[in-house]
Amino acid sequence: MARPGFWDNPDRAQDVVAELRRVKALVEPAEQLRANVEDLQVLHQLATEEADQQSFQDAAHQAGQITEALARLELVTLLSRPSDAKNCYFNIQAGAGGTESCDWAEMLLRMYLRYFDRNGYQVQELSRKAGEEAGIQSISLLVTGPYACGYLSCEMGVHRLVRISPFDFQGRRHTSFASVDVLPESEDIQIDVDWDADVREETYRASGAGGQHVNKTSSAVRLTHLPTGLVVQCQNERSQHKNRATARKILTSRLFRLEEQKRDAELAKLYGQKGEIAWGNQIRSYVLQPYQMVKDHRTNVETANTQAVLDGRIHPFIDAELRRRAASRTAN
Repeated sequence: MARPGFWDNPDRAQDVVAELRRVKALVEPAEQLRANVEDLQVLHQLATEEADQQSFQDAAHQAGQITEALARLELVTLLSRPSDAKNCYFNIQAGAGGTESCDWAEMLLRMYLRYFDRNGYQVQELSRKAGEEAGIQSISLLVTGPYACGYLSCEMGVHRLVRISPFDFQGRRHTSFASVDVLPESEDIQIDVDWDADVREETYRASGAGGQHVNKTSSAVRLTHLPTGLVVQCQNERSQHKNRATARKILTSRLFRLEEQKRDAELAKLYGQKGEIAWGNQIRSYVLQPYQMVKDHRTNVETANTQAVLDGRIHPFIDAELRRRAASRTAN
């Protein structure tokens, strides 16, 4: 990177920087793990020589931390698809259930924002459609960080909530659905799109927060790919030009995945799990009434600590799904 002329080709330079981040995400934890093991060996030897009980306890605690770090490093090695290391577009869509599902979609958004914050991901909101009475109908985010796409692809599917409805004056139990979709962000996707003939572009005024300029000019952009019916929109920027560029990138990623599905049986199966955003297609159920339970139907991992899950502690589900995928690839 310090070589003269490295930045003469910005696109190529960005690819190299991204690859460097991906390699560092593997190498640096491995080097730190090796150093910790060496420290543990010294501590254990000292505890043995001096028969010091406190040192033995410190060594046991350190050994536990090393075991956890090794498990996290092992999970990174399971992220082997080319798109796993990339940033991603992260979308939440309310499903069957009206206001209930819009509120559930916003609860999911809160859960994921806390997960992103806890794990050091950067988040940019691209578009949001509010619910008529409460919550959100849909939201699209750009999530950046090492292996964002690989980890978050484990969340792709329909999420089901069972609870006593806060919108039902009779206090009845309701079931709500929302879906999560994940697309890799990629500057090097090669998809031929006839932007004039195959894509209908519409501009409109952005809604919600964003300042006077965003809300008073037609800066938001909606693109419809006529051959497939795919629709994407972006409204976060003040500039219509920037929103159009972002929307085109998202649409290109979605078209790329459609092509990828034809070649990649595993990804096709994964995407097919999402299906209709309604009963029978869920990957995970969140039950708040009549008992407390969150269960992932792909891996059977479950917990009664629903509050921790809704506060963003979803890594056990992601870890289990990564291991399930790896086992499936090995079996096939």
